[in-house]
Formats: sequence, structure tokens, C-alpha cells
Amino acid sequence: MYDLTSDLRAFMLDRGAVGFGVCAADPFEDVRETIRQRSQVGLSAGLHFTFANPERATDIRLSFPWAERFIVGAVSYDIRTPLVQGDHEGRIARFAAADAYRLLRQTLEELSGLLRDQGWRAEVLVDDNRLVDRAAAVRAGVGWWGKNTMVLVPGVGPWVLLGSVVTDALPEPTRPMVRSCGSCAACLPACPTEALIAPGVLDARRCLAAIAQSPGAIPREFRAAMGDRIYGCDDCLEACPPGSRALRRAGASRWGVVDLIEILMSADRTLLVRYEHFYIPRRDPRYLRRNALVALGNKRDPGTVGILSGYLGHPDPLLRRHAAWALGRVGRGRASLETAESRELDKAVRSELQLALAALDGGDQVL
Repeated sequence: MYDLTSDLRAFMLDRGAVGFGVCAADPFEDVRETIRQRSQVGLSAGLHFTFANPERATDIRLSFPWAERFIVGAVSYDIRTPLVQGDHEGRIARFAAADAYRLLRQTLEELSGLLRDQGWRAEVLVDDNRLVDRAAAVRAGVGWWGKNTMVLVPGVGPWVLLGSVVTDALPEPTRPMVRSCGSCAACLPACPTEALIAPGVLDARRCLAAIAQSPGAIPREFRAAMGDRIYGCDDCLEACPPGSRALRRAGASRWGVVDLIEILMSADRTLLVRYEHFYIPRRDPRYLRRNALVALGNKRDPGTVGILSGYLGHPDPLLRRHAAWALGRVGRGRASLETAESRELDKAVRSELQLALAALDGGDQVL
């Protein structure tokens, strides 16, 4: 007897997938209610994606009325630890060091093509706001909900990207995984900003990964916690025991290390091409520069005073604000700060300049 599920599983595993499953395309009503509740109390921090339209994100038939099944795949990615060595270097979260979604998307496109060749309808959903992909992965038995809100997959833990093919084909569903984190809660205290406020509950207003992708100024209370990160945060993943063995095997390398000064000196077009796979608000590279300024301030290298002082004269007040904070963090550049403060007309920038000058007098508590 022909077993479509087995054939699809073999196809995915042969192409490097670390997880596979099939589930019904019925609505995720419990997830919809969770999204609504967390949005109502502000935990979504104004993020869009699946929060923008919970009904659509949890009922695929609103987008594809013919949907019967999700075919879910998980792929891992390069998880070598970024080996930051220089005073001007920062980090990118491992999943974003390259376009790790490319392999997943390509594999699922090939799988959907196989289904179409057999007369079925099929559409690929990868990093798509029409589906809460973690909910599909858990229902399909690819992994289980972790207390860090991520799906954990045997052998690799949280170090995965998820994607699905929605189809009207009817492969036999796989069973949900009977597994949980049990008493382990290692991820909760690992969060540098206490964004994991309870098992499985994330306050995105405090999450560094979310903050790095948000428009506007980085809240002052989280800038020091950003450390040398410019995109993403891996702290709760690193603390997760199910993925620790894979992390140790991977070792360390220069993978995911970036030159912060190069980011600050590069043209807009260069940054948008180099980091094309990043989510950047409104595709505006000012936000990459904003993050780089904060990271450079946290490096506290006196050798960066020149470039930071130069940014005090930048035409963008958002960047002037963060340059002022960075100089206060470094603890140098008084003359530049005083000159800029005497000329600055923007109230928010003036406030940052004054606080930076106060930091030079009173220490870190001001920042």
C-alpha cells in the first residue's frame, strides 16, 4: 500500500531536515486565544507578523480554503559560537549569520512541486504571517513547546527553523510528541532582560531580539544589555539543555562576527544588500547603524571616540541620540559632547547629550 507520509518524510530527511511531520490544517483555536490575550496586555510590544491578524495566522483556510494538511519540516543551521576578538566587533544571532531559510524554502518548494505533479494543490509557508509555524510543528510531532516559547526538536533542541507546505493532499498525520521540558527552566534566568516572565510567556517589550528589530530608539534601560549584539539574541537558546550537545559539537568560529565600524561607514545600499535577509523596519539601514552604535558603546573602547563623535553631527537625530549614549558609555569625548550640546535643537538628542555628559562625571549609573 502506498504510504505518502513515508515518502515525504524520506524526501525531507534526504535533504537534510532534522524534523518532519504531518497534521490536519484545522484552526489553532487555543493559539489564537493566547495571541489575543497577550496582545491585550501589551506583551506583543506592537509587533506585527502573526500578531497583526490572529484569525488569519491561526486558520489557514482563510487564506487557502482547500487546505487539508500541513506538511512540516525543520532544518538546523550553523550554530558555531561567534568568536568575537576585536574591540570593534559585534555579533549576529546564529540563525541570521546567513540566510538560513534558503535551504528550508528550497526544500519545501521541491516537495510542493512533487505534490503538484501528482495533481494536488500545495503552497509553501516559510516565515509567513499566515501561519503560526510553531503551532503546526507541535501538532505534527516535529517537536514540543519549550519554556522559551520555541519548538524544541530531539537532537538539536531550539536550533531549528520551521516551515510548512499546506496542501489538499491527505497523507497520514504523524503523532504529536509526548515530551516536555519537565522541571527544567534553564532558559528563564538566562534571559539578560528577564523577558521570559513565565514558562512559555515572552514579554516582547523586553526581548533584545525584538528590540533590535523595532523602529525608534532603543529604550535606555536595555542598551547596556544589548552588549555587542546587532541582530537577534541566542542567550535562552544557549541555556537550553536539549541543544547543548549540538552546540558543543559545533565549536567556535568567526561565523556571525561583524565589524561595527564598517557598518557605520558603509553606504545604505551596501548594508541593504549585505543584510538582505534581515528584517529591518521599513528597510531603513539607520536601524542597523543604531544597533551598531549601541554595540560600539558597549565595547567601551577609547579608540572609537572619533567615529562616535562624528555621528554627533549626523543629519538623523535618531543616530545622534545613540551616538551620544555610546560616548557616555565609553566615558570619553567630553569636548565633542559639549560642542554638540551647545548646537543641538532636537530635545531628545539634547537630553541624551546631557545624560552622556553627566555619565562622564558620575559614572555608569546615569546610563
